[in-house]
Amino acid sequence: STITTVSSGINAEYGGEPGLDYGGVAREWFYSLSKEMFNPYYGLWEYSAIDNYTIQINPNSGMCNPEHLRYFEFSGRICAMAVYHGKLIDGFFIRPFYKMILGKQIVLEDMAEVDIETYNSLQWVMDNDPEDLFLTFCAQESRFGEVIETPLVAGGENIEVTNFNKVGYVNAYIQWKFVNRIEEQIKAFKKGFAYIIPLSKLAVFDENELEYLICGIAQIDVEDWCKYTEFKGGYSATHHVIVWFWKAIRSFDNEFKARLLQFVTGTSRVPMNGFRELQGSNGPQKFCIEKWGSPNDLPRAHTCFNRIDLPPYKDYHT
Repeated sequence: STITTVSSGINAEYGGEPGLDYGGVAREWFYSLSKEMFNPYYGLWEYSAIDNYTIQINPNSGMCNPEHLRYFEFSGRICAMAVYHGKLIDGFFIRPFYKMILGKQIVLEDMAEVDIETYNSLQWVMDNDPEDLFLTFCAQESRFGEVIETPLVAGGENIEVTNFNKVGYVNAYIQWKFVNRIEEQIKAFKKGFAYIIPLSKLAVFDENELEYLICGIAQIDVEDWCKYTEFKGGYSATHHVIVWFWKAIRSFDNEFKARLLQFVTGTSRVPMNGFRELQGSNGPQKFCIEKWGSPNDLPRAHTCFNRIDLPPYKDYHT
């Protein structure tokens, strides 16, 4: 059965890098695989209009890869496997993507997080009489340098947008923008996800919780990190080296904090409920700092145990 297939655990081994996998290598494998899987370079995904790190499904993915639906199904399986095994993936999806997985309706406010210019235009239509704009029930998009016009409803090119039908126009535009253009791709993704975890099991989550479940928390809370850290080898929360350690982390930007977290745990993301839910080789495993080595050594990490071996440095700047 599907559950039997995935419940036996995952052991990952990198070519030419033999080692024991107690969970850390698998975490890094999910992270590395998903980073490539969701790379917009391959044409299956694209950056949203609002930034260059939030991604969405590319409506023209079929023109980039004839096998695109198989890849989307595979992506769905990998995401579900990560959830099942308590791992996180490296993917910053737009919020409507999670709502589509849950089968929830997408509304105008969702547009603001994806395409602020289109949101402002549609909001203006909602707040004013649009008749002077001479709009019709059509949407335009640029496809490989060519402007394509698509009717939002049957015969939409002949239906003018008025003050009486503008709500229908906005709703139809949102449906086209987020659903109609990628209907096959999202269906394939959900099929792959459901192969591992039935979609009905996600009904208890909203879109924010689902994002945290799949991708973890993007913004790293240092105070929460401190709270759920344990110490070994003679270190304690008040030891001067530990005080310097947290001082250094607080001085980092979020990207550098994430890189340090990945170095120690195998993933740059924090679980849905914070650092208290970090997973190790045998279940929950707090972040750990152990005293090790000499002041001339560099720190080393054990991703299977969420542990960093930190030498007893003599001063903060070291």
